[in-house]
Amino acid sequence: MQDENTTDNEEQDDELYEHYNFTAGKGQEPLRVDKFLMNFVEKATRNKIQKAAKNGNIQVNGEVVKQNYKVKANDVVRVLFEHPPYEFLLVPENIPIDIVYEDDALLVVNKPPGMVVHPGHGNYSGTLINALTYHFENLPENSSGRPGLVHRIDKDTSGLLVVAKTDDAMTHLAKQFFNKTSEREYVALVWGNVENDSGTIEGNIARHPKNRMQNIVFEESDHGKEAVTHYKVLERFGYVTMVSCKLETGRTHQIRVHMKYIGHTLFNDERYGGDAVLKGTTFTKYKQFVDNCFKVLPRQALHAKTLGFEHPVSGEWKSFDSEIPEDMQACFEKWRNYAKHQQM
Repeated sequence: MQDENTTDNEEQDDELYEHYNFTAGKGQEPLRVDKFLMNFVEKATRNKIQKAAKNGNIQVNGEVVKQNYKVKANDVVRVLFEHPPYEFLLVPENIPIDIVYEDDALLVVNKPPGMVVHPGHGNYSGTLINALTYHFENLPENSSGRPGLVHRIDKDTSGLLVVAKTDDAMTHLAKQFFNKTSEREYVALVWGNVENDSGTIEGNIARHPKNRMQNIVFEESDHGKEAVTHYKVLERFGYVTMVSCKLETGRTHQIRVHMKYIGHTLFNDERYGGDAVLKGTTFTKYKQFVDNCFKVLPRQALHAKTLGFEHPVSGEWKSFDSEIPEDMQACFEKWRNYAKHQQM
């Protein structure tokens, strides 16, 4: 059973930390990756390397490999572990925070795109947690030891997060997310013309068996965790659609995985293949137009727009709304103008 003091939020990154990243030299003779790493990783043990390989945490050129893979010249070898590297320290940093609301129990922040929520994957500074620990003392830790963090969103997703300032607030808020009584609405731009004006996507989500950086939908009920997303079309642009997504559950990459599952990958979502032309014409001018949209919005088109929960002290229902960021608005406007010209 999931711990009530943690939330497996829709956009969290995998709970893995990058320890080592090597590029094999030009003169590298073919060598098993486990032996290769034994030569390069300080204080490495064979068991530790083999365990990492068994768990799918050794990658070569972005693909998961087994321990008998033979490293060749110019291969990029990456090793991930499920705990921070020994040199990891949480250092408070004077980074501005966009605070939407604050009282003695909690604060609601509007996270900009590009900011990592918590340290990991080689991002050990510049995160929201680094900023929070600078501006606020004695924040309560969740069960993963992260100060103030009730839930998370991905680095390239913008939007609202609630942060606990007391132990009681942490417990109360985390329980609401666990019991699915909080409310979260995201706005996204997806590839394709979504057929129905509204709908519900159901499908268990688990880590991809071959690509540890992705999650996928498993239709069998004995695989993965239950996930439910309710969507509604906000505006149609022909080859792309603006949608609202409300989460009934909060799984890793839930919206990104579910929308891809029904054939509507998020626009410019590099991890899930949305950074290519998936719908539209083969005309060069169209491709240039899409490339310009990618430049205007250099991330997946996803924003955590609204957030609602019961206040842990007063019991009052609190609702918050945030503006769609300028990069997403600019991209919407480009597609809106393109759709108008197509209709003429």
